Amino acid sequence: MEDVTLQRLLTKLKSRSHFEPDDEAALMALPFTLKELDPSGYLVRQGERAEFTCVLLSGFAYRQKIVGDGGRQIVALQVPGDAVDLQNSLLKIADHSVQALSAITMARIPRKALLEIAATHPRIAHAFWLDTLVDGSIAWEWIANIGRRDALMRLAHLLCEIALRLEVVGFHEGEAHKLPMTQEQMGDALGLTTVHVHRMIKQLERSGLIVRDKRTIAILDEHRLREVADFQRAYLHLNLLDD
Repeated sequence: MEDVTLQRLLTKLKSRSHFEPDDEAALMALPFTLKELDPSGYLVRQGERAEFTCVLLSGFAYRQKIVGDGGRQIVALQVPGDAVDLQNSLLKIADHSVQALSAITMARIPRKALLEIAATHPRIAHAFWLDTLVDGSIAWEWIANIGRRDALMRLAHLLCEIALRLEVVGFHEGEAHKLPMTQEQMGDALGLTTVHVHRMIKQLERSGLIVRDKRTIAILDEHRLREVADFQRAYLHLNLLDD
């Protein structure tokens, strides 16, 4: 099995926070159990009490809210290195569900262990805090994306974001520009119908910006795609170490 450590979580946290060697050692020594899930398997279920925080080691997942008529809104995508329910270590009860988008491997870290390491390692606590704040920043961008950008820009923006987030945790360029989502799932993330998503994918393909192979979309020209998307990376807060 590939990647059975918390290295990608450490890489992600260090992209925004200064760690000393003892911080790195403590994070890598956190106890966890490995679990594999097939696509659509639940990492977290809404309403459940949180006993663990799940760190995505491989594959993709998504956060979702289900409304009264059964409709689904995908509210965030998760990539390797993400602690998908870090907020539940304090909130205790999950207010939304997290499901596997692809086959995944995750590390389940006991909530108690996370609270203990945060209490004894201030730099790690600061990194956790930053991570949840950036989650909020991404959420605001998603609201703006759905509310104020047209359909083509929404799709292009989503693809640009995921590619950059994957690069941060160490994926090579050839790997980083792929997103295994169905058109229905894209529609639920972007507030579009499946038919509309299909049209936008075709338009990006005809423009030579992406290529699609079944459920996988790969970016061919990231610079031009960012122009189409009105993509500005500031909301991902990747330059905090420069301050």
